Amino acid sequence: MSRPTCNRVSIAGALVVLAALGVATALVLPRIAAAAVGNGLAPAQASPPPTSASVGRGPTPALGLQMRGAIGPAMAQYIEHGLEVAEQRGSPFVILQIDTPGGLETSMREIISAILASPVPVVGYVAPPGARAASAGTYILYACHFAAMAPATNLGAATPVSIGGSEPAPPPESAEKPGKKTRGARRGPPMSAEQRKVLNDSIAYIRGLAELRGRNADWAEQAVRGAASLPATQALQQHVIDFIAPNLRSLLTQLNGRETQIGDRTVRLDTRGVRVVWLKPDWRTRLLGIITNPEIAYGLLMIGIWGLLFEGFHPGGVLPGVVGVVSLLVALFAFQLLPTNFAGLALVAVGAGMMAGEFFFPTYGSLGIGGLIAFVVGSLILFSQASGLVVARPLIGGIATVGGLVILGIVYLATRAARTRVATGTQAMLGATVEAAEDFAARGRVHYGGELWNACSTEPLKAGQAARVVKVEGLTLWVEPLR
Repeated sequence: MSRPTCNRVSIAGALVVLAALGVATALVLPRIAAAAVGNGLAPAQASPPPTSASVGRGPTPALGLQMRGAIGPAMAQYIEHGLEVAEQRGSPFVILQIDTPGGLETSMREIISAILASPVPVVGYVAPPGARAASAGTYILYACHFAAMAPATNLGAATPVSIGGSEPAPPPESAEKPGKKTRGARRGPPMSAEQRKVLNDSIAYIRGLAELRGRNADWAEQAVRGAASLPATQALQQHVIDFIAPNLRSLLTQLNGRETQIGDRTVRLDTRGVRVVWLKPDWRTRLLGIITNPEIAYGLLMIGIWGLLFEGFHPGGVLPGVVGVVSLLVALFAFQLLPTNFAGLALVAVGAGMMAGEFFFPTYGSLGIGGLIAFVVGSLILFSQASGLVVARPLIGGIATVGGLVILGIVYLATRAARTRVATGTQAMLGATVEAAEDFAARGRVHYGGELWNACSTEPLKAGQAARVVKVEGLTLWVEPLR
């Protein structure tokens, strides 16, 4: 393929990369905005929860913390910082309002460790109505010194995702009544040694928390082993929580006079006239919460890759390169905090590189298709299975579709260029018609393109006779007469 054709393919590829960059940005920006709203970056009038009203006018207010959404590194940092602030202010207790579907085990354990080490009593409160303390939220609620729930809330389903995510764990032998055989019972596939280790570790962990707080340890084990869940009323009946409170005022009223053990001392709560001050995350925590969102981190990675590719096609554009470098560095920082499967990250990078290589070395789609497959597989396994984090399939599908269109465009341009007759260079002269400028038998001159060329012929030619170019050697044309 000649240089002009390669340039046309490269320019077209650059335009497609720019379009892909725009599509990736369009897909990611709404998610960044949604995450910003969910992490407290919304206008001030929209952020306070319905239960954030102050109660009483006591001189030392209690501190309120909110656990909303998935539990991750930003949430763990926020809770740890909040407990430190409560200790520094001398708060009588901390209210941890919970509404979470679960999250990372590492972040969950960091939060629980902070609660267990806190010299200030922590009240776990699943609210408002309709909220839940699922998965990791159940562990955290068990770790709190006091546990309460609002009506129409639930907790449970604490089975580790690596065991319960795709296939249900087989029921324990102890679940069957002795002397009876269950007909038609379907048992799940046998667990591997690693799955049993994770399951037993989780059971021991939550049973230890239940025994520490004097709560129902048997149901806690069922929540882990069998993903059991309970609504608020049943949770109270089975001694999983301490009481049900429909609102914050009721919560404070029922907390009054309750005692808990912190270290070697007994703490008795006096909530009369105590008001609650809610601590909002600072800008660092909110920013960390945004960039550690798996979908946003993945989108920033895509923007970084496509931005650098466009800068490579057109050096000196500056803006795509700057945006690409910044986005890529922020994405890598987020992946460092998240439970990233680096094999998946490597597949994403290799796949993007192979698709970019299709621009420079058109292989009629073989390199690009292989890169697209590697990119999709890497995106699907980008995060560890045990973490429960996944990138939304529509986001992967949208970016993969853009990549597929890029490859189809390159294949079309390469195929069209291969079928197009070369219009420049020595190859374009082969087969061209020339006219003899004089009579000659072996060597002479011919007219071609309005110019005189030296020519060689194996047969005699007469002036004005037409001939065809069969070979070009330097500035000499080898011709043969047309018959």
